[in-house]
Amino acid sequence: MNATTILWPLFALAAWTMCMALNLAFRRVRATLRDEADIAQFAYGESGPLPEAIILANRNYMNLLELPMLFYVVCVMIYVTGVQSTWLVTLAWAYVVLRVLHTFVHLSYNDVLHRFALFAASNVILTVQWLLLAAALFAQA
Repeated sequence: MNATTILWPLFALAAWTMCMALNLAFRRVRATLRDEADIAQFAYGESGPLPEAIILANRNYMNLLELPMLFYVVCVMIYVTGVQSTWLVTLAWAYVVLRVLHTFVHLSYNDVLHRFALFAASNVILTVQWLLLAAALFAQA
């Protein structure tokens, strides 16, 4: 396995996050052009009543900027420390898939239990990644 293999899931999630930023911008512009929102409502984040599509897209984008930061860090640490594991790469891809599925649920039918299941599963995977990295580094010490 190539040492850079762990970076591809990182790039994939970063690209997905950028797509969701564009999605949010598109939804804001569209709502403003349709007089569903006033541009001033975005001056300090999102204030006042806004269309649900904007609120959901904004919340989802913010979710992609929270716990996934720990995902980026663990992937970079795996790369920098030279720990190579098929399990770590597989878990990284599973994390990305779960985050993308979380977005689809969030921005479509928005079932809270389905969203929570995906969110919880992704967090379990993230925790396992950290534990496996720590164990690998401990074993090297």
